[in-house]
Amino acid sequence: MKSRTKFVVVMSSTCLVALLLLGGVVSKGAPADDSATNADNGSVYRHLAVYSEVLSRIKSEYVEEPDMGNVTLGAMNGLLESIDPYASYLNAEQYKEYLKNYDTYRGDLGMILAKKYGYVTLVSVVPGSPAAKVGLTTGDMIESIKGIATRDMPLAYAKLLLKGEPGTTVELSVLRRKPEPQKLTLTREIVKYPQVESKLLPNEIGYIKLPSVSSDEVKETAAAVAELQKQGAKTLILDVRYSASGDPADGIDLANLFLDKGLITYTEGQKSPRHDYPANASKDITSLPLIVMTNHGTAAAAELAAGALQADKRATIVGERTYGDASVLRPISMDDGSAIILSVAKYYTPDGKSIQDNGITPAPENTVVEPDTSITDDDDSDVGTPAPTPNKPAQDVILQKALEVAQGKV
Repeated sequence: MKSRTKFVVVMSSTCLVALLLLGGVVSKGAPADDSATNADNGSVYRHLAVYSEVLSRIKSEYVEEPDMGNVTLGAMNGLLESIDPYASYLNAEQYKEYLKNYDTYRGDLGMILAKKYGYVTLVSVVPGSPAAKVGLTTGDMIESIKGIATRDMPLAYAKLLLKGEPGTTVELSVLRRKPEPQKLTLTREIVKYPQVESKLLPNEIGYIKLPSVSSDEVKETAAAVAELQKQGAKTLILDVRYSASGDPADGIDLANLFLDKGLITYTEGQKSPRHDYPANASKDITSLPLIVMTNHGTAAAAELAAGALQADKRATIVGERTYGDASVLRPISMDDGSAIILSVAKYYTPDGKSIQDNGITPAPENTVVEPDTSITDDDDSDVGTPAPTPNKPAQDVILQKALEVAQGKV
């Protein structure tokens, strides 16, 4: 797409978002009676009429005739991204392909994705996956997949393009800290998550690393806690850095390993009544002091657990603010065969904060560790190298801070 047409797409997206948000603001400030509701609906329709006129003017008066399909698609995805970085609009053809093929492809690259600034962005990568092997990490942006620009590409469709049969390759263009995009060719494989790691560190501190959260890994964590207690652990450190995959239900179960009472989380949406998830005392396995290590690559089930343990004052969170990814996504089909995949409810911490909107911030302030910004654009090292393991504690500032908290030095 030419640069001027890209500008049209961006401006039309911005226009639609602004008009609809303006209508939403007017709606929120109005009294809740029938006449006010009718007036609010009329206000929204007037804004949509203005948007339709803008599209008409673009089509009839722009310096060159734009592809109106691309303009509309860009506007749709711009609107969705402005309210939900995990939402997608799929046209009829894309949605048909999505339904047919999404669950049939076994090969993947090990990327957890969201949308940011219009581009497909990495939330995290699976350790040992094709993406991890080339050093991709949190915050990297995918400029193109198979030569197709990801700007305004539906997130769900991007995920579909990255999947395929094991052994096949896919070409990517990635924006990192350097000014020029990096061209990569990755081979798909069946991605397997590493097992839970655990060890007893000096000063009777038990360390558990959880690379992802699933029902199996929750069981492995429970077994690791039991073993560390047998070895004499008096304090536990749970490392969920770069853990960004897992079902929310598994995040609830993970938190419940360390909670015998209280609220773990709740969901709520515009048309979804609040649903509470309380702790089950029978699932609690330990009362040892707990520190949870997080970073910007912590998302989904892991940050749900971290938020519950922090809000219920069961654990101290050390490290960086988490990514913010905890919602109930649902596909909603349209009359023309297209669909939007949209968050219909969000997960909240026990103290009422939306995890998707706020992430989980370490507290108190002296447990916050700022991300490393020492790498420059001229540095040829892998900017995607994950935080060092406990085998190299001197290089791992978040682990060092966690050890200080465990020993009562903070």
